Parts: sequence; C-alpha cells; structure tokens
Amino acid sequence: MTTHADRDLSTQPTAPVPGSGRGVARYLPGLAVCAAATVVAVLVNRIWPVVSPLLVAIVLGAALTNVITVPAGWQPGIQVAAKKLLRIGIVLLGLQLSLGQVAGLGPGMILVVVTIVGLGILATVGIGRLLRLPLTQTLLIACGFSICGAAAVAAVDGVMETDEEEVATAVGLVVLFGSLMIVLVPLGASALQLGDPRAALWAGGSIHEVAQVVAAAGALGPGAVDQAVLVKLARVLMLAPVMAAMALLVRRHPGLSHAGGAGKRPPLVPLFVLGFIAMMLLASTGLVPAPALTAASWAQTALLAAAMFALGLGVRLKALVRVGPRPLLLGVLSTITVAGIALGGVLLVSPA
Repeated sequence: MTTHADRDLSTQPTAPVPGSGRGVARYLPGLAVCAAATVVAVLVNRIWPVVSPLLVAIVLGAALTNVITVPAGWQPGIQVAAKKLLRIGIVLLGLQLSLGQVAGLGPGMILVVVTIVGLGILATVGIGRLLRLPLTQTLLIACGFSICGAAAVAAVDGVMETDEEEVATAVGLVVLFGSLMIVLVPLGASALQLGDPRAALWAGGSIHEVAQVVAAAGALGPGAVDQAVLVKLARVLMLAPVMAAMALLVRRHPGLSHAGGAGKRPPLVPLFVLGFIAMMLLASTGLVPAPALTAASWAQTALLAAAMFALGLGVRLKALVRVGPRPLLLGVLSTITVAGIALGGVLLVSPA
C-alpha cells in the first residue's frame, strides 16, 4: 500500500531519512509512535470504559495527521502496524468466538446474520456502481459497513492491495457513520417500540464496529450488551468466507488489485483468515484456560489499537474533501441498507 508520504518522497531529491536504515531499526520510530498511541488509547478506556480503545486510536491518528506532517521516517513502522499487526490482531479475535456461541443464536438469527453481510455487500456494490465509484473503493466500504468496520476495511486492503486514499476514506466513513449509529439505533429502537431482545439484536446486526455496538447497546439496557455483541461477533465470523471469496476474485481478475496483477497471485484463503478460523475452532474446544483467553484479549486489543492508529494516520480531511460527495452518499445509503436488512430480519425471527 503506497502511502502519502511515500508519494511525496518520490518527487524529492534522495536524502538520508532518520530511521530509514536497513534492518529492524527502520521500523522502530513508527512502531514506537503506534505503541505510544496504544497506551494512550488504553488509558482513556480505563478512565471511560464506554469509550473503545480502538476508536480512540483511530481518532488520535486522524487528529495527528491533520495537525502535523507525519515524518517519512515513521512510515515503515506505520505500514507494519497497519498490515502485519492488524492481521495478527484479527487472528486473535477468533478466540472471542466459538461455534457454540454462534449456534446459541439459533438458525433463524444465523440466517439473518448471513443475509445482513451478503445482501449488505451486494447492495452496497450495486449502489457504488450506480454512483460510478471504483470497485475497490466500493468493496472497502461494503465490507467495512457490512462486516466489522475498520478491521474489515484493512482485511480487504490486505487481499486486494487497494489505494491508500481509498482505505483512508473507507475508515473515515466507518468512524463517522458508526458513531452516528451509537445515537440513532437507541433512538430508533425507542421510536419503533422494540423490546429489549429485538433492540439488542438490531444493534448487533446494524452497527459497524464491535466497540460502537457496545456503546449503543449500553444505552438499551443492562442485558442488551451481551446479545448485541454476540450478533456482532457472528458478523465478524463472516470475515473468513468473504475474504476467501475476495481472494478468489483477485486471482481470477488480477487487474482489480492496485498491484496491477504484478507478482504472485494472492492465496485462495489468506493466511490471517485461516488463523482466525483456527483460533475460533480452538476456542470452541473449551480447552483454552481462562487466563490465556484474557491475555489473548489484551494482546488483540493492543494490536488492533496500534493498527487502528496507523490507519487513522491515513484519514486526512483534505483527502476526504477531495474525493467528493459520492463516497459519503454511498456511506449513507449503505448504512441505511444494512440497518434496514438487520431490522427486517430481527422482526421476522425474534419474538417481541
């Protein structure tokens, strides 16, 4: 993924850049900044538990990149955080979900989750084509809004090697519309007079980020969070088959990737997706001790927070303005579509 700073440097005379030497040392400045941002995000979460460290990290990255020029020497470490650390975090995310938990939702709700993700992606891609947006940009937004927010955006980028500006736009839209849904879902549930179970299921089925689901469900009632998060994690599970399908698409149509078809084709199932599935199956055995699950949860939070900060550094307001209103309109319509599918499904399968 070519970064803004990389493009700027390509037009300037070659000069030594601090921290850009060979070996591990060149990654240290960027990784150190990401680590510092992760510590801040976790501390903010400790003070205000309702505020997710992942959202704090994205906001910190977006705020920093719009206030200062990110030094070129940070870029190698930032790229490692945005890709490699993100993928390790997604693998560990699999330990949060077991097949037994998913089965506990019941066949009706499982079908609703599959429908939310499948129809959400297809509808968003269709709308994106009508708006004449690039397919890569549309897929980033479609998967981010339909599956699991910024992590899904980054996963698509990992498979398709999309443009950095497209990734930043999709992440910015996830933050914007997911945050709005924290307020709109409880208000909508109240206006529609949904009972607690239905409101919780709707929150889990419609909101983009896991953290945003927790924030919205917390306003619905004490028992809503667990149900909402379980539905959301079932949507996260859909990341595996969707990324496998995306990899197959790129293998058949290499021109979809911004790598231009150069180099070897992506694997049929990306390694981090296999890791996610393996961790989920491991969690399903019940053999992983509770302390190990707790440690993995902490590690996953730290890794994803570092990755979200790195992604946030790509969210530049000037770039968002430059891409025009069409991605914003797609975000509005995709949010409405996913929320509508989720609401319809919940009303069909859940008792009042």
